[in-house]
Amino acid sequence: MLLARLASSPASAVLIEKLLRTTKVKRIYVLLRTKNGQDVQDRFATWETDPVFLLLLQSDPDVLKRVAPLAGDCQAPDLGLSPSDRQLLLDEVQVVFHGAATVRFMEPLHIALAINTRAALLMMELAKEMQHLVAFVHVSTAFSNCVEKHIEERYYPENLNRPVRKVLQLYETLDDELVDNMTPVLLGKFPNTYTYTKALAEQLLQNEAGDLPFCIFRPGAIIATYKEPMSGWIDNLYGPIAVLYGAARGFIRITLLNVHAQAGIVPVDYCVNTMIVLAWDTARNALKAHHPDPPIYNFTPSERRPITWGGFRDKAGKLKNTFPLNRMLWKPFLHCTRSMWLFKFLVYFYHLLPGYAIDMVLRLRGRKPRLIKLYDKIHKNIEVLSPFVDTSWKFDTNNTQHLWKQLSPDDQLLYEFDMSRLDWDDYFKRALAGLRIYLGKEDPGEDSLKRGRVLLRRFTILHSILQFVLFSGAFALLWSILKPLFSL
Repeated sequence: MLLARLASSPASAVLIEKLLRTTKVKRIYVLLRTKNGQDVQDRFATWETDPVFLLLLQSDPDVLKRVAPLAGDCQAPDLGLSPSDRQLLLDEVQVVFHGAATVRFMEPLHIALAINTRAALLMMELAKEMQHLVAFVHVSTAFSNCVEKHIEERYYPENLNRPVRKVLQLYETLDDELVDNMTPVLLGKFPNTYTYTKALAEQLLQNEAGDLPFCIFRPGAIIATYKEPMSGWIDNLYGPIAVLYGAARGFIRITLLNVHAQAGIVPVDYCVNTMIVLAWDTARNALKAHHPDPPIYNFTPSERRPITWGGFRDKAGKLKNTFPLNRMLWKPFLHCTRSMWLFKFLVYFYHLLPGYAIDMVLRLRGRKPRLIKLYDKIHKNIEVLSPFVDTSWKFDTNNTQHLWKQLSPDDQLLYEFDMSRLDWDDYFKRALAGLRIYLGKEDPGEDSLKRGRVLLRRFTILHSILQFVLFSGAFALLWSILKPLFSL
């Protein structure tokens, strides 16, 4: 089995853990690149202390011996594979999960093309030479065709203003700066380089997959685990989780958000279960009549159990007293607006003025100021994310629902992914407890929770005092302006 690791995504670790725990897979080959001065073996060694594998390692200390890390790089020629490693994969691999991607929405186009589109081509070409291949699962995104309001489980080549091979030819022949300068022309209706290059990859696979046993998985915005291998696990600050965590810490207080828009969020463990079942279903159907196009599976919240962005905010907010953080900077609250000008106006009062004050205190203490720099990144990310938290899409999920019905009752328990049964209240209760531990790095014990509640009460009192002072000052200022008029 070959796994091209999902960059900046928790899905890869959860997928590997689930495969090791519930299947008899003999070997999982994982493509990793050198990162932050760590080579492939150094990065792999850190998995032994990763919380995702903790319970599994306790029951089977040698379980990671079934994983073989290989040096790879989606931006390098031939995926950065050595000749010997390439031959190993051709001889051994039966199932491919390709999810390597850059998820930065405004990544320079030449980088996004290399990782999200060209690497998909190289992986597909590699798979065509694999002697024993029975299934190839390509991980796209539910928002790859976000220029449509109703997204079916089909391909949308009509949304691309240039054929994918033509775009890749430009990438191969022009220098990086020229490619990046062409971004507005190439993107057309697409809001960012991420969705555009993922859409290109889908067109590429539609045109050139041929007779590969192939499918495309389109998950929504991936959030923390619901149940497996533990609740609330996630390892990054991307997307809606970043805003949620920032609000819990008390330093994100205003954001761009349509509280009535449908939230296309899905737990990472449900995504992983779907991917495994897709590999099984693709393999068992490989010998049947060839489908003209590789099938697509959208994976988003069910219309029977929908959740809005307002519900996302409110369900998390109700639990702030239950799972408070010890490292909060102020009382957690989050105001939302759809207006860009109002957001930029309120940012000065909710973020920048407090940020400058805190940075001044840090300077006086001889420490490096950091909050304004942090806010600059936060505001840019909020603006980039705004189209995806302001719009409601309708996603057809007929293929995914049919896939669920193919499972036996026992397998439905083992590989649960039915979004129509997901209880969002229970999800947030489990997930926030875990987020506090795995993202907040806080002690799970009751003493830690008590300290958090004491701190929350203190900040609540200070917040009320600040509100009283500000409103009193505003009233006094207004009265001083209007008083002469009453004297007349």
